[in-house]
Amino acid sequence: MEPLFRIGPVSIYLFGLMIAIGVLVGLYFFLKEAKKRGYDEKQLIDAVLLSFIGGVVGARIVYILVYNPSYYFSNPIEVFFIHKGGLSIHGGLIGGLIVALLYLRKNKLPVLKTLDIAAPFIILAQGISRIGCDVFGAPTAADSFWNINVDGVYYHPAQAYEFVLNYFLFGYLWLRLKSKHYHGQVILHYFVGFLFIRGLVEFSRVNPMIFGLSVSHIMSIVGIIIGFVFMFYLKKKEPLKVANVERYEIAKTWFYVWGVMIVSLIAYYLLQG
Repeated sequence: MEPLFRIGPVSIYLFGLMIAIGVLVGLYFFLKEAKKRGYDEKQLIDAVLLSFIGGVVGARIVYILVYNPSYYFSNPIEVFFIHKGGLSIHGGLIGGLIVALLYLRKNKLPVLKTLDIAAPFIILAQGISRIGCDVFGAPTAADSFWNINVDGVYYHPAQAYEFVLNYFLFGYLWLRLKSKHYHGQVILHYFVGFLFIRGLVEFSRVNPMIFGLSVSHIMSIVGIIIGFVFMFYLKKKEPLKVANVERYEIAKTWFYVWGVMIVSLIAYYLLQG
């Protein structure tokens, strides 16, 4: 992973830059929506920052334990070299969720309501962040216009597949937030939806296999099953009065989704192609 540019001794990488942009964009819209609902901005900023740190730590731990434990046990100092890559999105979800739950409960904030508000903007941030990832998909013999040419070898643009699907999920979650049937529905649909996307995109990548499935597939399947169990449990609680979403709001949402998608694809191919 080559640095994008340097500021003195500090190297700035494209992936890190896009993660920062994604987090800031997601945080801005999350705070904007939460303030409309009477939340304290400072508490939410603290929750997001701590959850982000928890997510990075969780992503690193799971990557080390699942993908290459022998290497890191032999070279423990490498554990801290995150700039070289090596993060597991599944570990990031687990780490971030654990920290968020602990923080929300400690500060007596409504856990499910708060996570529902955050869900659309988490996937939005993930989509933007994916633009900068340079871990491409599997090599392909086809010289299609959408594939990425790296040193004469064509690869599936797995990152583009993922952020396009992430943006579609964002549009759905944003509209679901306005018409949810029970508290916790939006965050659970985020988890199940994203894990499905991750499993789908995994078919275009190369990863360690177990019984014909990649490690990422197995973790996604387990997460989806757990998500459906929680959905079944929460559905049994008192349902909410479902609000109708105006056609104008639906049209506006998908207009923005397609706009962000097109801009992201242009940026991706300019930066990665």
